[in-house]
Amino acid sequence: MTDHTAHTPTITVRRARADDIPGLVASSTGLFAEDAGTRDPSVDADWPREHAAASFAAALGDPARLVLAVECAGAVVGHLMGSLTEPTARQPVKTATLISLYVRPVHRGSGTGARLVEAFVRWAREQGAEHAEVTAYAANTDAIRFYERSGFASQALTLRLGL
Repeated sequence: MTDHTAHTPTITVRRARADDIPGLVASSTGLFAEDAGTRDPSVDADWPREHAAASFAAALGDPARLVLAVECAGAVVGHLMGSLTEPTARQPVKTATLISLYVRPVHRGSGTGARLVEAFVRWAREQGAEHAEVTAYAANTDAIRFYERSGFASQALTLRLGL
């Protein structure tokens, strides 16, 4: 008897490497196209194509930054970037900020996004952060629900007036 079930490739969440940069740029490009590019006309949707490679390269060498790659069948299909902010007089706690997270649509619903957030939170704790934060567009209700399921709660609301 032959098993005709399709083999589902393994999805791996791991620290990004320099050779992942082209895939990270593609992932960032997807994020900008789906999110900021459709929700915020003040954002340059071409930013990743022009600047993301340098941004990811700098982050890979910075101990206060985290870059995770989502790999499937040898290709980068998503990413997470986070950073730490040291305490200041105004905010006397170390803060971890989830800067960007993207998983290609075909890989969503697999728990990969939750795995990325779990890895980010674990890293933040290991770095001594007292809290973690993420920003999402108010119109991106799917992202807001996703982050709330991961334990994030609204704390502030930014209101904008176009001039």
